[in-house]
Amino acid sequence: MKKSAILAFAAAMMLGQNVVAQNNVKEVTYVEDATQGYLINNFSSNWFITGQAGVANAMTKDEYRPGFGDRFAPAAGIYVGKYFTPIIGVRAGFDWFQTKGYAAGGAGVQYDVPAESGFYGGYYKTKLNNLGAAGDVIINLTNWWCGYNPDRVFNASVYAGLGGYFTTEKQYKGNKADGWHNAHNQFLAARAGLLLDFNLSRNFALGLDLRAVGADKGMTMSSNHVSVNGEVLVSATYKFNKANWTAPIVAVVPEIEDCEPIKARLQAANARIEDLEAQLKACLNRPVEKVVETAKAPLATIYFTIGNSTLNSVDRKVLGAVAEQIKASGKNYTLTGWADTYTGTDAINARLRVNRAKNVEKALIKNGVPASQLSTKSGEGNLNDLGIKYVALDRCVTIEENK
Repeated sequence: MKKSAILAFAAAMMLGQNVVAQNNVKEVTYVEDATQGYLINNFSSNWFITGQAGVANAMTKDEYRPGFGDRFAPAAGIYVGKYFTPIIGVRAGFDWFQTKGYAAGGAGVQYDVPAESGFYGGYYKTKLNNLGAAGDVIINLTNWWCGYNPDRVFNASVYAGLGGYFTTEKQYKGNKADGWHNAHNQFLAARAGLLLDFNLSRNFALGLDLRAVGADKGMTMSSNHVSVNGEVLVSATYKFNKANWTAPIVAVVPEIEDCEPIKARLQAANARIEDLEAQLKACLNRPVEKVVETAKAPLATIYFTIGNSTLNSVDRKVLGAVAEQIKASGKNYTLTGWADTYTGTDAINARLRVNRAKNVEKALIKNGVPASQLSTKSGEGNLNDLGIKYVALDRCVTIEENK
């Protein structure tokens, strides 16, 4: 191989490795990283609407009041709200709940009270509708304590706020109900509660709202005590537009590959190139050896046992193959019979030489070799003459192409 060819091959190998290395370079990617905090979404995002329905129970310390089971009344509400961060949000809407209690009767009462409503120490049973507007500030405890997770199913939040209500009361004329009338009662109520939401999807959630509403004595028309209304409501919430929160986009840079192994491989390649260059130089400077022509080897050699000139089955198969070769070549061949000079008499050995050559000739002709391509002769002395130890190599017939 020429020196220029070796150097070109080495350069191609290094160029190929460089191309592979370039193809293996990983690109920088950009992903949202929650560990960096969260961005404030656009104002149009994170809005929601909630509808609620459930039961309320008015609790007062009136001397006369219904039993606990008799104080249950319906409650409902609808709110529109928005989260400004994953933790803080607000909502506002309309709230309604009924309360059952006792009210004081006297000279100021502008209606008659039926006998079945019952007087107890100057009090009579009441059923009030409280309707008004309310607003709350919401704190998402789950996102605050556990970190924001857009795939979280359960969220717990607390809230507190105020509501302003006016009241209607069922009035009577004589012993007959006269429908709902303005009770001329307005009051402010402080609200606080616990929201337990279960996200069914990114935009829809079902939950429970456990609420306490505290107000002055006007909630149940009680004349003496502050009232507290406990409420349990089932809520359904739909989230508008973008419901999840966006984390900052950060670049993910792949780890820098350790180049030391590549450097070591390059050094080894350089050393190998230097070694190849040295070998090439030595090869080019080596003197040209003179080619000595040697005698051409026989096409085949058939060996015989001592004192024998008969071909065995193996010899006949070999000669079948030799015959095909002779026919294909179209050349003439000489069959030379040999016998060793260490055993037997000269007469016996002369006869063995002739018979061995003739038997090989007959086998070749039998396998289709024209007689015109063959000639026989008797060899003189020993074929190899390597001594008495190797006389078996002298008992043979050689088949040689004529020059």
